[in-house]
Amino acid sequence: MKSNTSTVDLKQTLELFLSYWKWILLCVIIALMLGFTHLRYTDYEYKANATIKIRDEEQSQKLPSLDDVKTGGLFSGGADKIKDEIRVIRSREIAENIIKKLDLNIRYYADGKIKEKEFYKNAPIKINFYESDSIIDRISQELFIKIKSPTQYLLFNEKEQSVFDDREDTDGKLYDFGEKVDTPYGGFYIVPNDGKYAPKTGTNIKIAIIPVRKLVNLYTKNVAITTEKGSSVMGLELKETVAKRAVDYLNELIKEYNNDVLKDKEEVVKVTSDFITNRLQKVSQELEEVDYTAEELQKRNNLTALGSQADLNLQANKQLEQQIVSTSINIEKISYLQEEIKAEGRSSDMLPADVGIGDASTAQMIASHNELVAERNRILKNSSPKNPVIINLNDQINAIKSNIERSLSNMKQTSELTLNNLNKENSRIRGQLYAAPTKARQFRDIKRQQDIKESLYLYLLEKREESAIRLGMYTPNAKIIENAYSSYLPIAPKPTIIYMASLILGLMIPIGIIYLIDLLDSKVYNKNDLTSILDVPYLGDIPKTSKKQKLIKRVDYSPKAEAFRIIRSNIDFILRDLKDQQKRLFVTSTKAQEGKSHTSTNLASSISFSEKSVLLIEMDIRVPKIIDYLGISEKPSKGLSDYIVDNSIKPQDIVVKHPENKFLDIIPSGTIPPNPSELLMSPRVAELFKYFEKKYDYIVADTSAVGLVSDTLLISEFADLFIYVVSADNVDKRRLVSIAQPLYEDKRLPKMTMLLNGVKPGKKGYGYGYGYGYGNNPNRKKKWYSFS
Repeated sequence: MKSNTSTVDLKQTLELFLSYWKWILLCVIIALMLGFTHLRYTDYEYKANATIKIRDEEQSQKLPSLDDVKTGGLFSGGADKIKDEIRVIRSREIAENIIKKLDLNIRYYADGKIKEKEFYKNAPIKINFYESDSIIDRISQELFIKIKSPTQYLLFNEKEQSVFDDREDTDGKLYDFGEKVDTPYGGFYIVPNDGKYAPKTGTNIKIAIIPVRKLVNLYTKNVAITTEKGSSVMGLELKETVAKRAVDYLNELIKEYNNDVLKDKEEVVKVTSDFITNRLQKVSQELEEVDYTAEELQKRNNLTALGSQADLNLQANKQLEQQIVSTSINIEKISYLQEEIKAEGRSSDMLPADVGIGDASTAQMIASHNELVAERNRILKNSSPKNPVIINLNDQINAIKSNIERSLSNMKQTSELTLNNLNKENSRIRGQLYAAPTKARQFRDIKRQQDIKESLYLYLLEKREESAIRLGMYTPNAKIIENAYSSYLPIAPKPTIIYMASLILGLMIPIGIIYLIDLLDSKVYNKNDLTSILDVPYLGDIPKTSKKQKLIKRVDYSPKAEAFRIIRSNIDFILRDLKDQQKRLFVTSTKAQEGKSHTSTNLASSISFSEKSVLLIEMDIRVPKIIDYLGISEKPSKGLSDYIVDNSIKPQDIVVKHPENKFLDIIPSGTIPPNPSELLMSPRVAELFKYFEKKYDYIVADTSAVGLVSDTLLISEFADLFIYVVSADNVDKRRLVSIAQPLYEDKRLPKMTMLLNGVKPGKKGYGYGYGYGYGNNPNRKKKWYSFS
C-alpha cells in the first residue's frame, strides 16, 4: 500500500507542476534569455600554464640517502626551500617589474556592436608620457578618443560618460597625432599605428591607465602555483581576459625570477672580487717597494754574483724557509680577512668566500654566513626588518660571524706561534753554517720578502680569475620544462554550463515557488486531501463547471451529469436496506458558498431523471437559493416557514410542481423568519415528513451550513443519509477536522458521507474531461483537428 500511495503522491505532484506548465515554460525562456544576455555581454576568461623545475645546487652535489628516499622523495628535504621560492615568485617587486616592462597598466579598448573590444598588441594608437614612471604608475585615469582623420583625433573630457555613449564632436578637443597634451598628471602625446593596424576614421577608443599598485595586487593573487610533495617541479597558472597577455606574463615571470636569483649569486661573487681587487692593489704596492729595495741593495753592494753561493749555503735550509713563507702567507690572508670582517661602511654583509686560508671549517662557516645573508636580503624585498624570520636570520648571521672571528683569531695565533718556532729553528741552523757576509744576509732577507709578496700576488690574481669564471658559469635557478602556453579557448563563461544553469534556475524557481505554496496550502482540493484528514465515508465528487451551466439536463453527456449519476448510484448502494421505503437525503456543509444548494438541486434532478418521484425541500430558511437555481419565474407565496407558523396551511398547499419535470416537486423556504431555529424545532416539521412518507420515493432536503448555525442538527433525526458538501479550494482542512469529524464520530448526522464539490480539472484536482463519460455526445460537432 505504501508503494501505491507513494506512486499516487508522485503522480499528483507531477500533475500539479504540469498544470502550471505555461508559467514554468515562461520562467525557463526568461532564464535562457538571461543566460544568453550574460554570454553576449560578459568578458571571456582564458588560462595560460607554464611548468618549471627549481634547481637545488646543494642537493645535486651529493647522493641522496636511503632515508631521504623513504621520507617522500629526493626533494622532500627542501620543502621549506620550495615554499621560500614560491614566496619569491609571488613577490610584489617581481610583479611590478613585469607590469612596467610589458606596459600592462595601460590598456586600449574600442567600441563594438555588443561590448568593448580590448587591444593587447597592435593597438590602433599608442600613448607616450613625458613624465617619469613614478607619476604615471600611480594615476587612475580613462581617456576617450575619437579618430577624426589619419592625422587628427578628438580628446573628450574625462568627466563625461563612457566613450560608447552618443556624444557630440563639439564636446571634444581636436589634437594632431604627436602633439603634446597637457594634463594635471603630466604631458603625453599619442601616435597612430601603421599598416593594417592603423586607426580607422570614426573609431571610438578608450585608453585606461591603471595604478601599478592595483595590478600588482591583482596579479600576485591571480597567479596560481602548484607543486607536489617531494617534487621540485612547479606549475604556474594565470587566468586573464586576454590569452596572449597571460602567456607573456608567465614567461616574463620566469625570466624575472631567474634574474632575481642570479643577482643574489652574483652579489657573493662581487663581494669576493672587490675584496681580492683591494688586496691586489695593496700587495702590488708592497711588492714594488720590496723589488725596489732589492734593486738598490744589489746596486749599492754589488751582489749580482751571490746567487750560486746563496744556493749552496741555503740548500740545507730550503725546506725550512718554504715553511716560513707558507706560514707567513697564511698569516697575511688571515689578517686581510679579519680586516674585511671588522671594516665599517661596507656595501654588503657578504664575506669573501674561498680565499684559501687553509681551514675547511672556517670556509664552510663563511659559505653558510653568505647563504643566510642572501636569504635574508631576498625576504627583505617583500617584508620588514621586524619580521620574526628576519630577526631570526640576523641572529644566526651574527652568531656565525662571531664564530668566524674566533676561528680566525685562533688560526692566526697558531700560525704566529708556528712562525716563531720556524724562525728560531732557522736561526739555529744558520748559526751552524759558516758565517755569511752581512751583505748576503741582507740580500737573503730581501729575497724572502720578495718571494712572500710575489706568491701572495700570484695567488690573488688566480682567485680573481676564478671569481670571474664562476660569475659566467652561474645558471638560472628555474629550469623551464614548458614555456607558457594557452589553448586560446575561453574557460569561462562556458556556454553549456551557463545554459544548463539557466535551464535549472528557470525550472527550480517556479517549481520551488509552486511547491512552497502547495506546502503551505491547507485547503482541500481532491479526494486524497479529504480522506487523509477525515475518517468519513466518501460519496463522490463534482467537477467545477462554468456558472452558466448550473443545472444538469435529462440528456446530458457532461462530466458534471455523469458525476451526479455516480453519486446517485452510490446513495442507492448505501441505502440498499431501504428498498421499498422512502429515502430522505439531507444536504449540508461547513459554511455558506460551498455549493450545498447547487448539489441538492442537481441531485434531486438527477434522481428524477430516472423516473423516481422526488420532493426537494428548501430547509435552509435563512438563505434560500433553490427556486433561483431551478429558474422558476413565479415566486411561490407560501413555503416551509409559512407552513410551520400557520396551522391552517396543509402540507400539499406549499408544494410547487416543476414546470418541465413531472417527477420533481419543490417545497420552497417561504417567508424568511426572524427565529429559524425555533421554527425548525416545531412538531409541524415531523408532521410534514410523515405526510409525504408514502407519496415520494426520495426526499432531498437542502439544510443550513452546520458549521455556522444549529438548524441542521435540530432536524437531523428525520434524515436517512446526510451528504456533507465540501467545496474544493474553499475550506481549510483544520476547520473540517474540528467540525465534520466530531459530527461523524458522535453520530449526530445519520449515515454522514462526504461529497467534494467544485473540483478543478488539472492542478490539484482530477482530469474530469477524461474521467467521466464513455460515449460521445451525438449532438456534438467534431472539431476539424479530430481524427475520430
